[in-house]
Amino acid sequence: MKKKVIAYGRVREKAQEKLREKYDLQYFSGEEDLSDENFKQALQEAEGIVGLGIQADETFLDHAPHLKVISTVSVGYDNLHLEEMTKRGVAGTNTPGVLNDTTADAIFGLLLATARRIPELDRYVKQGEWTEGLPESKFGYDVHHRTLGIIGMGRIGEAIAKRGHFGFDMDILYHNRSRKPGLEETYNAGFRELNDLLAESDFVCLMTPLTPETRHLMGRDQFAHMKNSSIFINGSRGDTVDETALVEALENGDIRSAGLDVFQEEPVSPDHPLVKMDRVVTLPHIGSATGETEDKMSLLAAENLDAVLEGNEPPNLLNKKVMP
Repeated sequence: MKKKVIAYGRVREKAQEKLREKYDLQYFSGEEDLSDENFKQALQEAEGIVGLGIQADETFLDHAPHLKVISTVSVGYDNLHLEEMTKRGVAGTNTPGVLNDTTADAIFGLLLATARRIPELDRYVKQGEWTEGLPESKFGYDVHHRTLGIIGMGRIGEAIAKRGHFGFDMDILYHNRSRKPGLEETYNAGFRELNDLLAESDFVCLMTPLTPETRHLMGRDQFAHMKNSSIFINGSRGDTVDETALVEALENGDIRSAGLDVFQEEPVSPDHPLVKMDRVVTLPHIGSATGETEDKMSLLAAENLDAVLEGNEPPNLLNKKVMP
């Protein structure tokens, strides 16, 4: 009898087809939770889950007594309560690496769009306001030869640094839990303590994972350390930023503008103050959202799940204590 597996939310068809060859796969759209009887029944029998957005806490795990692995189709895994999963012998995996360049493209594009006010000026043209030469009040902000400060110099952060250094002749600063001498040499990058990076950078790009230590890493004190001419970009997680403090910083002129791919609540409300500001460019969490990269992520997640169910260590195991 085939082992039962749940595919949940954003799992591409190629990965689903691969898993169906070997497992009894049941797909759920991603809207379901424990109030859905069909979903709850499937959990009772599932040995594996692959998908995006599962909040794997103690209550959820109580409904999945046979579960051996949760394979998230993302790099971030703050939705996985790894300590609780480890206690129960449930492996957690993610999909790093395959989305680095795609996400870096999106975040650097967001930086460019914010600095040059591209969405705002697109509306300006389409609404028929362009009737004469562009007024100085609509001018943007140069990106080339500026200083880019990156908070969280993981693989995606490094890909952003590469684009800034080689593509736009930017000076690169970074703040990270540990220094990276090889990166410093390759990109002529300077390591800084957080407040020093904020004070020196023209662009501050937040790319840190969400952990208890990084929740609201950017708040009133941090925005106050930034130049009032600087631009803030968030490509990490919404909860790494105190959004109330960001709104205040923008309203008070403490920073120039912001580009956001993530929010504390997603989808973000159209009534949110950040959405209503012309100086804020907002995206619907598009970091890895291309067909090619989503296929690669889903296939890697399927590979991770299959390895665990076959009794092997998967390529991207998050809680190594769970394996014998």
